[in-house]
Amino acid sequence: MNNDFQQQQAFPATHTRSQASTIFLAKVFNWMAIGLGITAIVAFWVANSSTAQSLIFGNKMVFYGLIIGELGMVIYLSTRIARITSYRATTLFLLYSALNGATLSAILLIYTATSVASAFIVAAGMFGAMSIYGTVTKKDLTGMGAFMFMGLIGMIIASVVNIFMGSAMVSWVVSAIGVVVFTGLTAYDVQKISKYGAGGIMENGEAAIKKGAIMGALTLYLDFINLFLSLLRLMGDRR
Repeated sequence: MNNDFQQQQAFPATHTRSQASTIFLAKVFNWMAIGLGITAIVAFWVANSSTAQSLIFGNKMVFYGLIIGELGMVIYLSTRIARITSYRATTLFLLYSALNGATLSAILLIYTATSVASAFIVAAGMFGAMSIYGTVTKKDLTGMGAFMFMGLIGMIIASVVNIFMGSAMVSWVVSAIGVVVFTGLTAYDVQKISKYGAGGIMENGEAAIKKGAIMGALTLYLDFINLFLSLLRLMGDRR
């Protein structure tokens, strides 16, 4: 460990921070990919299991219980990440990914396979492009992040109101706004994570770095999933 520290000190400060940011971003994207992989596997399994479908979608209490459980995990991780162990943070992230796969399996039953695949490819392309932009741009995206967060709040309010209105037009507008919001948030979140990684490798311990990577992965995971769902609502064909 001392040798590693000495090697870091041998590099110019800017070069060292760049390396640290790259290493940290790689950890974040690796964990995000693992989470998405678990979600996809669980969603596919549930969509092809009549027993699992009956358990999850045949009983509203179970379905809404899973939704509440997922929300609770996100809130717990976001508010308690500094106090829990890296092992617990990792376990909760993986469990959340699995539960989300169970509830998201509904889209495989509602939309055609071609629609799901097309929306996923488009979402991956947009996510990748904005991730690169967030990494390389010198512009501070804090203002854009705040603006996108306001848009997210507006989406949530409109979605709740539309539960009672049942308007297809409102649903379409919310989905279109969602594409813009989560595309912008991707760039902002990647830049924020990159900045944390630039200083975090040298300033924090290994456990803190791992927990930071898990939180970064959760943030980008949510950005991608919501971008994907917004695109699917816009361009998807129902069965």
